[in-house]
Order: sequence, then C-alpha cells, then structure tokens
Amino acid sequence: MIVELISVGTELLLGNIVNTNAAYLAEKCALLGLSMYHQSVVGDNEERLAETIKTAAGRSDVVILSGGLGPTKDDLTKEVAAKVMGYELVEDAHTKARIEEYFKNSQFKIITDNNWKQALIPEGAIVVDNKNGTAPGLIMEKDGKSVILLPGPPNELVPMFEQDIFPYLNKLQPEIICSAMVKICGLGESYVETQIADLIENQTNPTIAPYAKTGEVHLRITAKAGDEKEAKKLIKPVVKELRNRFGSNIYTTDESKTLEEAIVDLLLEKQLTLTTAESCTGGMLAARLTNVPGVSEVFKQGLVTYSNRAKRKLLDVKKNTLKDCGAVSDKTAKEMAKNGAFITGSDICVSVTGIAGPDGGTEEKPVGLVYMACSYNNKVTVKEFHFKGERSKVRESSVVNALTLVRECILADDAKQ
Repeated sequence: MIVELISVGTELLLGNIVNTNAAYLAEKCALLGLSMYHQSVVGDNEERLAETIKTAAGRSDVVILSGGLGPTKDDLTKEVAAKVMGYELVEDAHTKARIEEYFKNSQFKIITDNNWKQALIPEGAIVVDNKNGTAPGLIMEKDGKSVILLPGPPNELVPMFEQDIFPYLNKLQPEIICSAMVKICGLGESYVETQIADLIENQTNPTIAPYAKTGEVHLRITAKAGDEKEAKKLIKPVVKELRNRFGSNIYTTDESKTLEEAIVDLLLEKQLTLTTAESCTGGMLAARLTNVPGVSEVFKQGLVTYSNRAKRKLLDVKKNTLKDCGAVSDKTAKEMAKNGAFITGSDICVSVTGIAGPDGGTEEKPVGLVYMACSYNNKVTVKEFHFKGERSKVRESSVVNALTLVRECILADDAKQ
C-alpha cells in the first residue's frame, strides 16, 4: 500500500516550528511496511490545500494529514478534506460531550463558540477520540482510499497514532508487519554497516535498516508474515546473528530503552554507585542519568567543575597538573575521575573535560578534543576523542561516549572475574 503525508500549517512553511510530526509519521509508516513516495507541506489556504489533497488521493491508498484541526478560522483541514472527499459536516454528540468534559477538567473553564467547530465531523467518518486535546482524529474511507486527519500538536498526535491509527493501518495490510530493534554503542556507523554488508545485500524478508544516532547505531529488523508469530520467528535468527557479530556492544533489543536506562539497569544489577565529574558538558551527563526513574538508588553525585578553581577545590586536581598539562588533558581527566570516586565514596566516577568550541581551540588542542576517564575497581581508564561539529554536537557526543565508557569498564571487569 502507498501512503502520503500532508503537513498543514503556514507556520511550517515559514520555519517557525520544526516539522517533527512528518519525521515521526514517516518512520511509523515504514515500520508498517507502507510505501511512501511523497510528502507535502501546505499553508492554511483552502485552494492550495484542496489541490494537495486531490493530488495525494489520486496516487496513494492512504493520505495522512496533520494539523489544521483547531477551533480558529484558519484551521481548514477538516472542512477542505471533507469537501474533497464528498462528505457533509454534521455535529457529533459524542465529540461535543468530550469537549465539554475536557474544559470541565482543565484550567480554562469557559467554552467559546468556536470550540464547537471541532464537534463537527464528516458524516459517516470514523471518529478517533483525542485523550489529550479537543480536536478528534478522523478517518474518511471512500472508493478504497483512506484519508486520515490528525491534530498538529505532537503530544496529541503521537499517542493518537500509537493507540488508534497504527492498529487501523496494520489491519489494512494483507500481511502482518513486525520489527525488532538492536541498539549498538561504542562502534561507528561505517564499521557496523561494513560488518553487516553481506546480510543487507542478501536480504529479502526480513530486512535490516541501520539508523545512525549520536554515538550509537540502531538496526531495525522488519519481517512480513501471515501472522505475528510467524513474523517473530523470521526475526529471531537475524537478531541472534547480530548478537554473534557485535556481542557486548549491543546494549539492548528493547526499542523503548535508552542508553542511560541500560546503564542504570546495569548499575542496579551490579549494586554499584556512580558519580559524574563534568567540565565541558556542564551537567548534561548527570541530566541524562537523572532522567531515568530509580536512578537515585545508584547515582551519588553530579559535580560540574567548569573552572580550574572548581577542579582543584571540588575534585582535588593538582595545581601542577592544571599548570603543566592543562584542564583539557588525559592527566586532568584521570585525576577528576579517581578523586571524584574517592571524595564521594562511589564505586565508579566518570569524568569529562574538553574544548566544545566554537572558540578556545589551538593547533595543539583543537576544538572537539575531549578527554574522559572512568575510575572503577582501583583502575582508571582514560580515552581521548576528537569530535566534529558545532558546540552542541561535541557536548552531546561527549555525553554518549561517557555513558558508553562506564558500561565498557563494568563489562570488562566482569569478563576478568
């Protein structure tokens, strides 16, 4: 089946907001095995929107529109789509009651007349309840085509798609689509792709699709079959083969699990405590970790020692080390980690110090140079990195690699025992 996306909103054309909905929907449609050849962005203009919908419906089996379902006059998506599809708008008592209930339980108690515009639906359309807003989702079916309307705010669109639209689209498919995700850290995208080149070249069903993330590589394995059990049976040997090839670099096969969650799970399992000592990342590493529920059981302290004075005062980095080697050096990183573990009484301390830029670099120590160290079990492991990109990318790369370093040190110590 062929699907097409239409994102509605003049603010998207002007670049006032980033179109995250299109990226999300495209990924989910690919997961469903739907073919996508076109995406469009159109402003809040009746004539141009109608033309875009007609074109999309003429060449695709499913058209998904996001945005333009609000209560204001420039919210035209429902009205225009209904007109193109030949549907009359009628008031839906169920949706009206839901809007009343929504306002009753919100801080905005007064319902203005234009809110009732959202209770009008194309007669005969499937209404999808919006559990996070007032605009319902809508599905119009005609002549073998499906036109799906979704609200624009991501906090409304995403749960609606997950709970209602994804199952609807899956049922339209002649085959069940299943997938698994293998998440890898500590290896580069080009290396991973080289290691699975033979699998990709010979793939039919299931297929493997690599996705590069900052400091990580994700591999999605997707299979088509008559039922879910058969699809999972096809996926299982591929995941096993990837485990054989990448071993401990695979930190999870749970699609929803993040690297920091995997680290926290490992710390909990081993009953280890962790401290972070950060310079160029300014607390980003601690922030990633403290996003994980239950981390308080293992996370002792986060130290942000941005200045040399802070490094000396809080982490007891030697004055001569900072003078002779500099704040950005392997020796400073080592002292930050070793002393951080001792001072806070943690089993592990990971440190990060570097030059994030855009200024401050030299020929000897360029922007992107980062040292990190991990102190664990009376041993300090130090690594040197040369990251590319703007300041935010250098800092983000530093955080991911620091998390990976903690994991590597724990697993390496386990392997010795």
